[in-house]
Parts: sequence; structure tokens; C-alpha cells
Amino acid sequence: MKIDFVSDVSCPWCIIGLQSLEQALQRLGGEVQAELHFQPFELNPGMPPEGQDIDEHLAQKYGATPEQSAGNREAIRARGEAVGFNFRMDKRSRIYNTFDAHRLLHWAELEGRQRELKHALFRAYFTEGQNPGDHTLLAGLAEEVGLDRARAEAILASDTYAEEVRERERYYLERGIHSVPAVIVNDRHLIQGGQPPEVFERALRQIVAEG
Repeated sequence: MKIDFVSDVSCPWCIIGLQSLEQALQRLGGEVQAELHFQPFELNPGMPPEGQDIDEHLAQKYGATPEQSAGNREAIRARGEAVGFNFRMDKRSRIYNTFDAHRLLHWAELEGRQRELKHALFRAYFTEGQNPGDHTLLAGLAEEVGLDRARAEAILASDTYAEEVRERERYYLERGIHSVPAVIVNDRHLIQGGQPPEVFERALRQIVAEG
């Protein structure tokens, strides 16, 4: 089973969805052999390197009041806790550009360390409040998951994999993916959003049964 997980590392529902998907796959055990690929999506492709205050950003983008934003953060924190992910909302005060993180994830897939780096990026941003566009952080996370730090630094200092990432982003946008996470199974079946584990499990069982 091929699973393309289209997401952004600054998307809280994406890590909720990933945790749920992985738990569903564990429940299925030997019934499904899943090949998981992380595909790039930028929620805020025009975000400057210094980022933007999160409440200011949500007010501009969605018209959310500070009270609504606080309520949403609590809902996300509770959903994360339910699937074993620790959101530290007090540490996450800014939204950042994630394009370079996606370039590094593209390379990590070639090296067989993509899932590990994806989890490290989610943790760095949502649990530790760090900037996923910071090159020093990115190189350190690459090294942490077993990748070559010098090679990571060289990639980040150049435009390596920029066109490949942009091509992948265009590919999914042109196919109607405008919100994430979007989980595409065997290039045919779409499961949208940060669903609970049982929803993923039920959907995957149905796909297996249909052959």
C-alpha cells in the first residue's frame, strides 16, 4: 500500500493526522505493508524568513479573534494529547516559512530518513517552539536523525531540490489539494484532515477489502 501524506510542518492538524495514521497502521499489523511518502505543501508560501506573530497571522488570514484562537489552540492541544503528541502552545508564538524544511525532507526521502526527520520537525516547532526555517536548526535535526550534517548544510546553502519541491507542490495543487493533511492511498483514495485513528483504520481496511 502506497500512502502519500501531503502536509506542512507548521500545520498542527498534520501531526495529529500523522500520529493517528501511524496508530491505525499499527492496529492493522501484518494486514497492510505501507510505504509512506511525505509530500510538500506550504500553508504560507509567502511568509518572510522572520515569520509573523501567530495571533496576528490568524486574525489576518481567518479573521479569528484572540479568544477564538485560544479556543482552537486548546482543542488542538487536547487532540494531540489523545494521540500521544505534546503541543506546547505557550512556546509557539510565530508562524514561519517552511520551504527549506521541505527541501531537506525531499533529500531525507532519498536517504531513507524522511519519516524520522518529519517527526523531528513537528516536535521542534510544536513542542519546542523553534523556527523550522532556521538553517542551523534544520542541519541539527538532520544530524539527529542520522543524516550527514555537512551535506544538509550544503543543501540549505544552495537551491538544491527547490525545483523538485515546487513541482511536487504544483502537482498536488493542480489535483485539488488545497488543505492538509491530505492522505492519498494508492494514488486513488483520499482521506482528508486530521482524523482519529479509528477513522484511518476503517478507511484502510475498506481499501484493502476492495483490493
